[in-house]
Amino acid sequence: MADYGFPLLFALGLWWFSTGVVLYLDNLPGRTFRWTLMGGSVVLAIAIFVLIVSSASTSVAGAYVAFTAGVVIWGVIEMSYFTGLITGPRKTACPPGCSKWRRFGLAILTSLYHELLILGTVLFMVLATWGEPNKVGTWTFIVLWIMRWSAKLNLFLGVPNLNEDWLPEPLRYLKTYMVKRAMNLLFPISVTLATIVDVLIVLEALSPEVTGADAVGLILVASLLGLAILEHWLLVLPLPDEALWAWALPPHQDQTEHPSTTENDAMAHQRVVASP
Repeated sequence: MADYGFPLLFALGLWWFSTGVVLYLDNLPGRTFRWTLMGGSVVLAIAIFVLIVSSASTSVAGAYVAFTAGVVIWGVIEMSYFTGLITGPRKTACPPGCSKWRRFGLAILTSLYHELLILGTVLFMVLATWGEPNKVGTWTFIVLWIMRWSAKLNLFLGVPNLNEDWLPEPLRYLKTYMVKRAMNLLFPISVTLATIVDVLIVLEALSPEVTGADAVGLILVASLLGLAILEHWLLVLPLPDEALWAWALPPHQDQTEHPSTTENDAMAHQRVVASP
C-alpha cells in the first residue's frame, strides 16, 4: 500500500490542489498579478533548487520531493502565461475565415515565448539531473509538457468541452482560437497512446525487481499521466469538471457575455494541470 496506494493519493491531491491554486490566482483582478508573479518567482527558485538537490537522493522521500518540485515548477511557469507575463507576439483574436494551417500558425504565435520557455526549462532539467539517480521531477515535467501539447492539439481540431470561461480576462481572446466539435480523429489516438504508456509504466513499477524509491517514483509519474488522460476525457464527456475547482473559479458569468464559439473559430489553450 505504501509503495502504490499512497503515491496515487499524493499525486491526486497535489494535482487537484495545485490546479486550483493556479486557477484562483490567475482569475484574481489584474492588479494582483504583480504580487502573484513576485511570489511565484521566489517559489520557482526554491523549487528548482529542491529539484537539483533531490535528484541525488535515492530515498522514497526524495521521490516525493522531486515530484512535488516538478509540479510546482510547471505550475509557476503556467501561471506566468495565464497572467499574461510570458505569452507570445500575438495578443489578439483569430481573424475570421482563416484556413486551418493559418489558424495553427497564429495560435502558436499567441504562446510562442511561453513554449520556448518551457522547452528551455525541459533542457535545463534534463541537464541538471543527467546522471543522477532521481529523475522523477524531470519526468513529471516532461509528462505535463507532452500531455499539454496533446490537449492543445485536440482543442485545435475540436472537442465538445472547451471551458473557455476558465480563461482569465486578459486572455479572453484565446477563445477565438477554439473549435467546438463532437470529436476529432486525433483524440482516440492520443488517449490510446497515453494509456498504453501509462500501463507500461505501472507494469514496470509492479515488477518484483523494482522496489522502494524506484517504485514510488514510477507510480507518481504514472498517476500524473493517468490524471492527464482523465483531463483529456473531460474534454469530450458531459461531466461537470468545473465542480472539482468551484472554490478556485470566479462566479459563473452569463453566457451572453462569453458566447460559445462555432465551427469557424479556432484553437485555444488547455486548462492548467499542474496540471498539471
